[in-house]
Amino acid sequence: MEHLPGPTGLPLLGNVGIDTAHFHQQLEEWAREHGPIYRMRLMDRRFIVTSRRADIARILHDRPEQWRRSRRVASILEEAAAVGVFAAEGEEWRRQRKLVMHALTPEVINRFHPTLSAMSERLRLRWQVAAEAGQPQRLLRDLKAFALDVAIGMAMGQDQDMVLHEDNPLQQDIEFVFTQVARRLVAPVAYWRKVKLPSDRATEAAGLRIRDAVDGFVADARARMAAHPALYDKPGNLLEAMLAAADIPGSGISDETVRANAIIMVFAGEDTTANTIAWLLYLLSRNPQAAARLAEEADASSGAEQMPYLDACVQESMRLKPVAPILGAEAVQDVALDGVQVPAGTVAFMLLRHSFAREVPLPDGAEFRPERWLDPALREQLEDPARKMVPFGGGPRFCPGRYLAMSEIRTLMSMVARSFTIEATPGAPPVEEVFTVTMTPSALPVLLRPRRL
Repeated sequence: MEHLPGPTGLPLLGNVGIDTAHFHQQLEEWAREHGPIYRMRLMDRRFIVTSRRADIARILHDRPEQWRRSRRVASILEEAAAVGVFAAEGEEWRRQRKLVMHALTPEVINRFHPTLSAMSERLRLRWQVAAEAGQPQRLLRDLKAFALDVAIGMAMGQDQDMVLHEDNPLQQDIEFVFTQVARRLVAPVAYWRKVKLPSDRATEAAGLRIRDAVDGFVADARARMAAHPALYDKPGNLLEAMLAAADIPGSGISDETVRANAIIMVFAGEDTTANTIAWLLYLLSRNPQAAARLAEEADASSGAEQMPYLDACVQESMRLKPVAPILGAEAVQDVALDGVQVPAGTVAFMLLRHSFAREVPLPDGAEFRPERWLDPALREQLEDPARKMVPFGGGPRFCPGRYLAMSEIRTLMSMVARSFTIEATPGAPPVEEVFTVTMTPSALPVLLRPRRL
């Protein structure tokens, strides 16, 4: 990899001067300049950056034996919140993965769907009241609160109603810890392990409060299951399903492991889903014809699961504005990527968005055209296993919550399409892509006006 091209850096510091808020765009720009695989350096850490589809497929397929979650990322998550299946490796990952997949089956999620619909209706009423009163709709804030309500409801069987109660202390702690994790991930050095600033001490305190709250949810779940033993066979949420699996003799799963995975599911499900919906609303607001077609489909359909144009809109939004435009993985041992020797411990950044654009060069690729996903000939090309998008990752470590995420997105967007017209806020400044743990819009200048059906 030392013979690969790459951006010129400063002596000793390397490419430390990257604007972290636009980290993903800088890596994509360097890929256009230096080619589909290049190297970079941040102080004494060396990285390889690839948008070659074969490399990405190999890395995703070979996790966790040859590639793993970056040790740095895993340690930061453990310090701030919990490890869980997201950062576990080896046999521990296999045990926890089985536990989480058992708890996130379509059957379990389908039983949660009435609660999901009720939460969506609660949000509809909030937006409608604000619109009719001429008050601003705080869409980005509300989407994150909604996603947290869904994540905590699905993960722990608790309805926190964060959409309406903006002063919810658990929401404040979760969002604060999430922000601090994002800040630490892009920090050049892990200074907080030597010197703790007030924000670092506040992070520790918030993490402890989150753990205490989840311990209370675990106790509530155990009490429910003791009172209603049928929940062992038909759990209503992830926490109940994990506890049922943990109580099987010889499972090797402790309450601590259950707690860690419940916490990590909340963190993983909040920002990703909220930002996916936010980007879709933004794109629809700037494409009135697509928004009108989606409304027509919503009016004619009997449910969110029978809306092919909605699914096409989601696919097109994830192509243009994926919440995970890049993924990172660390080499467990010396490996080769199509002839490039990569030493153990090297972190590879996979440019997922740039890779798809490179492998499937669309003449109108910068445009939001959901109908492209309904064209049988083009759809066959786009869904070719060697070229498909991987918004939920791939290989053995694909996102275990993807079915829940898609159910959440479909439910909320079908509600919006039926109830509101989606318009761009006049005169709003351009929206920027901001990279933290995920890619989020800098603002959401969208107006939802109640439809008169």
